[in-house]
Amino acid sequence: MDKTFAVFGAIFMFAGVAAGAFGAHGLENHFVEYPRLEAIYKTAVQYQLIHGLALFAIAWAVTQWPDNLTIWAGRLIIIGVLVFSGSLYLLVMTNTSWLGAITPFGGIAMLSGWAALVFAIWRTA
Repeated sequence: MDKTFAVFGAIFMFAGVAAGAFGAHGLENHFVEYPRLEAIYKTAVQYQLIHGLALFAIAWAVTQWPDNLTIWAGRLIIIGVLVFSGSLYLLVMTNTSWLGAITPFGGIAMLSGWAALVFAIWRTA
């Protein structure tokens, strides 16, 4: 499972850098027309990159504290990034504000992943 989390971390990092570059260069005109969407897009990229790095830490944590909670921490982070950042990217691309209602579910998944990691380490340390 540690390899899976490292692979997802690398994919999220690669895609986050690409999304950041696309936002800075490919969406310039879109953000001129819809300026409020730029901050939303940057938030999506930021959370994706931070949690991409976190997946590398979780990949390592799985080897140090092998526990179902550690594995669930990684799974929840992956789900969280896909839902949180994914819904924000879709919101920005489509300018469909109702997609923002989905975003908190991704945030809850990420928070749950962090909580699972805390309990896994605490329980097995």
